[in-house]
Amino acid sequence: MISAGDFRNGITIELEGNIYQIIEFQHVKPGKGAAFVRTKLKNIKSGGVVEKTFRPTEKCPQARIDRKDMQYLYSDGDLYYFMDVENYEQIALDKTTIGDTLKFVKENEMCKICSHNGNVFAVEPPLFVELQITETEPGFKGDTATGATKPATVETGATVMVPLFVEQDDVIKIDTRTGEYLSRV
Repeated sequence: MISAGDFRNGITIELEGNIYQIIEFQHVKPGKGAAFVRTKLKNIKSGGVVEKTFRPTEKCPQARIDRKDMQYLYSDGDLYYFMDVENYEQIALDKTTIGDTLKFVKENEMCKICSHNGNVFAVEPPLFVELQITETEPGFKGDTATGATKPATVETGATVMVPLFVEQDDVIKIDTRTGEYLSRV
């Protein structure tokens, strides 16, 4: 149990049957009346954000989130297969659990599998990936004054906006959180 007076950013709590992560918190002491804690909570499973106020003495059970490194093996229809590299145990996750988090991840790359009480609710890809460009239009000389970009398709099938000087078959580094081009490799 954790009291509302001890809330910090990043802590996960169980509330009303859901698991929430504290995004923002603020201790408020009005001139008149009792103090309270104003929070922004993100539902870990659905991604929705709610605002809630607590009395500083209220207690909530703290949720324990397990993050385990697993290797992404392959996809077969709507199922995605992952393997624990320690004991070679495999699990299959469906597309609703995965979402679009694997659009920049190649087969055999390591991912973090997030679970609560044995129920997997999310997959975290590596922060940065290096992918080869399979298709892009050629850049034209003289178009670079405005920092223009063009769409490029990478080997996983995802589309990334890249600078005009990047050519087909170049290997680029991508930030998986934002989907942005970082550099050529």
